[in-house]
Amino acid sequence: MKIKQIDVYQVDLPYSGGVYLLSGGREYRSFDATIVRIETACGLEGWGESTPFGSTYVASHALGVRAGIAEMAPALIGLDPRRVDRINDSMDAALLGHLHAKTAIDVACWDILGKSMGLPVCELLGGRTDNRLPVISSIYAGEPDDMRRRVQDHRARGYTAHSVKIGDEPILDAARVEAALADRRPGEYFIVDANGGMTVETALRTLRLLPQGLDFVLEAPCATWRECLSLRRRSTVPIIWDELADSDAAISMLVADDAAEGIGLKISKNGGLTRGRRHRDICIAAGLTLSVQETTGSDIAFAAVVQLGQTVPRRYLRCVLESRDMVSCQTADGDFPVVDGYVTAPSTPGLGVTPRMDVLGDPVASFT
Repeated sequence: MKIKQIDVYQVDLPYSGGVYLLSGGREYRSFDATIVRIETACGLEGWGESTPFGSTYVASHALGVRAGIAEMAPALIGLDPRRVDRINDSMDAALLGHLHAKTAIDVACWDILGKSMGLPVCELLGGRTDNRLPVISSIYAGEPDDMRRRVQDHRARGYTAHSVKIGDEPILDAARVEAALADRRPGEYFIVDANGGMTVETALRTLRLLPQGLDFVLEAPCATWRECLSLRRRSTVPIIWDELADSDAAISMLVADDAAEGIGLKISKNGGLTRGRRHRDICIAAGLTLSVQETTGSDIAFAAVVQLGQTVPRRYLRCVLESRDMVSCQTADGDFPVVDGYVTAPSTPGLGVTPRMDVLGDPVASFT
């Protein structure tokens, strides 16, 4: 089986809530998705997606995704897409870094591998668990009462996990956390996520303003490795790494430094399912918990999240991100219903998605 053609599509994904707010005054109204189709000489095709969270979240952006694919694609024509590690070797030889550009190709190759064997991708990533996967809400930073209302809205839809965004002035951030957790129910899981927007000082001030006994984990508090380690030495709140946990080396060093209790594994940030599988295994071996997520994305990105999340043992999986909830554009169909706040991977071969070609339109680039 050989790669015959790689097609690249561009789709704008408007944010379903109007304006999404992150720490540091970052605002997002729409997300620029890159979707890839890989065609093989025998007629099988695979699909993948990479949708960076704008250009100010991590070192990635949509134009860079498509430029990176253009750099790598000629080296991939004629290769066997089922040999996913060898595909990644070829991408690394053609382009250093730029994991967000490699993700869509990697995921599309896994889709082909699953279809070629008649199995869903989760079975090939290690085998599915029998667990239902709890989906997590994404509560952007706003006024405390409004954040409390948005948590309640998701709770009414069955969500038992919530990611609450902070990262501004300590008094406001403390009020946001207290409001978001005000109606907490047994069994709920709260991530308080600063997206690297705090200093050690503002993080400590925020934590000291909170009442005792609030049950949450603090995700990505600071922008640098040194700051996160410094905060960890001074706080008893469990720390989760996200933006800084983006590679084999980073996650291995995180374990060596005893720097966190878990990671947020965002597939496009971490380079796709091949690398995501390794990061999952490193974390489980070290006893770290995982949330399997995406920066953002449509139905194809969500399918990859669910396929990987379905392989994480219950003891270590905290939640998966329902990225479709963040956008108002459907790019594919698939059997991924969220029922009472939970989702499971379908039994369909590959990712389990059928792209909507009327939404994708014509390719913006093709490589043969």
